[in-house]
Amino acid sequence: MKLSQFKFDLPHDLIASKPMFNRDECRLLVYDRKTNSIEHKIFKDVLTYFDDGDVMVLNDTKVFPARLWGEKEKTGAKIEVFLLRELNQESRLWDVLVDPARKIRIGNKLYFGDDQLVAEVIDNTTNRGRTLRFLYDGNHEDFKKTLFSLGEPPIPPELKRAVIPDDKTYYQTIYAKNEGAVAAPTAGMHFSRELMKRLEIKGVDFANITLHVGLGNFRSIEVEDLMKHKTDSEELFISEATAQRINKAKEDGKRICGVGTTVVKGLESSVAIAGYLKPFEGWTNLFIFPPYVHRIANCMITNFHLPQSLMMMQTAAFMGLEQLQMVYKVAIAEKYKFFTYGDALLIL
Repeated sequence: MKLSQFKFDLPHDLIASKPMFNRDECRLLVYDRKTNSIEHKIFKDVLTYFDDGDVMVLNDTKVFPARLWGEKEKTGAKIEVFLLRELNQESRLWDVLVDPARKIRIGNKLYFGDDQLVAEVIDNTTNRGRTLRFLYDGNHEDFKKTLFSLGEPPIPPELKRAVIPDDKTYYQTIYAKNEGAVAAPTAGMHFSRELMKRLEIKGVDFANITLHVGLGNFRSIEVEDLMKHKTDSEELFISEATAQRINKAKEDGKRICGVGTTVVKGLESSVAIAGYLKPFEGWTNLFIFPPYVHRIANCMITNFHLPQSLMMMQTAAFMGLEQLQMVYKVAIAEKYKFFTYGDALLIL
């Protein structure tokens, strides 16, 4: 499979720049793989496609305010620091990206806020990657509170705007629980509390996994042959209870809906030879693109993705590349919104 096969013309005005006030009132395109048919709905209509005993699998990762703005010592140069993950709690070590990277060397100090935090660069990891040691005298809980108070929601740069107050609420699912993601599992952002309650009343079950979404999903692929692309590893947790719930639905022939590409990738990362889900705790770098046979989820909710993105490729693997190209052509003609704050696609 080639990278160029996932190229298409997307008008910039179809990239949603802001969230919808009512999460569940975005548009929903429903594609049925058996009949090759399309319906145009509102997201809350998803209720009509699920019945008692069906399972929706959610990614309960929580996005933390990963983007900080600091100043370099002596020069006062403004530096963007993107927190990736905490390496060592006791030593306050963090893996980060810095921009502009050419100005940041080992030994430099960065100041944040009104000198509320100071960090020292102790290692170069990649072209833009650095290891920072934050200098803070309080306990870890107070340190994290101070660090995150200085950060902002890490909305994608493709939105081409500054952070707005609504991002703090809307760049997060309502069921986010386990902190660790630097990007939101966007398919889940369409769910409201009212819609989830209505699904529960109808008998639909919810099962959670945790996959801490990383920036690797948004990095450009630089090879034409997709077999040669390597994705970043992401931390994944699947409990015994979740595995049992999903396997029971599988045995009963129920719908198992992966809410987002991160969920589908997480489920496919821990499948036994017999085709059932296993508990998991560790890291996954699974890269799914066509052709691929999914063994757990039999339907999926996702967003409309940018050209040549990992998420577009994974969606194509789930529904077929030709079918995806057809659906995207319809979506563009019907003015559906794409990307993070865009509309939703239900694949049956």
